Amino acid sequence: MKKLLQGRVAIITGAGGGLGRTHAIELARHGARVVVNDLAHESNAAGASAVVDEIRRAGGQAIALTGDVTLADDMEALAAHTAEVWGRIDILVNNAGILRDRTFAKMSLDEFRLVMDVHVMGAVHCTKAVWGRMQEQQYGRIVMTTSSSGLYGNFGQSNYGAAKMALVGLMQTLALEGQRRNIRVNCLAPSAATAMTESLLPPEALARLTPDQVSPGLVALVGEHAPTRMILLAGAGSFECAHVTMTRGVHLTDRESAGEALCDNLEAVKSRVGELVPASGWEQYQLEVEKATESAGQATGALG
Repeated sequence: MKKLLQGRVAIITGAGGGLGRTHAIELARHGARVVVNDLAHESNAAGASAVVDEIRRAGGQAIALTGDVTLADDMEALAAHTAEVWGRIDILVNNAGILRDRTFAKMSLDEFRLVMDVHVMGAVHCTKAVWGRMQEQQYGRIVMTTSSSGLYGNFGQSNYGAAKMALVGLMQTLALEGQRRNIRVNCLAPSAATAMTESLLPPEALARLTPDQVSPGLVALVGEHAPTRMILLAGAGSFECAHVTMTRGVHLTDRESAGEALCDNLEAVKSRVGELVPASGWEQYQLEVEKATESAGQATGALG
């Protein structure tokens, strides 16, 4: 087997079980030296140690480092310890996460805030801790764990969906900012049977959605020739790509009746014919000014 990550150093958060465990094993199988991170809570720490033992028995290199992703100091200490042990940090996989499912009407603000803190600020803390080091070494691969719940919505998961879509926005901008320093940032949207999903899916689906079938997708996002700004969907051995697109839309010239006209033209606005995948947020401005300029030119021509 070709070892695509030979000698690279990877940090994986929430890696004491579930997807994090299979991510760690898969990256180690491809030659990466892996930091298995999880909470210091007894069961989490035991899980992280077990993953390290499993990797070492297979001939790989790994260490377990505890730390809470919601605490910036913990993540800075994690990054510093990793750099001290192995001299560099090449890969960060922001995998740590929790669920607090409930309809929005019944959800407390504390439940909403906790999910945002773990997923969004957790990823921010981890990424901030490695970003400067990756800039200095002119190399970095970062993966945010998003979800179809964020991309497409899911009943009872307003907190989780909001957090997961926020990570897409974070990825989009960090990919642009990291490009000059060879830091590539992507999202992985897994479909896997884990402790977080076992109560949500029927047994026959869970049997197909094993975490180990997601982790090969991670390898593609963190290698030497990894893409950047990709949203990779993975589950049951299948892989897809999601895009945030922009339609061509319409331009309305009469400001007084624009609201009424827009109500009558929403289907045209929604039409996906000729839709774009913008390279940055500026393309919205560019498209809208372009259409306004073209419309003004046509009006001038008609008057002439």
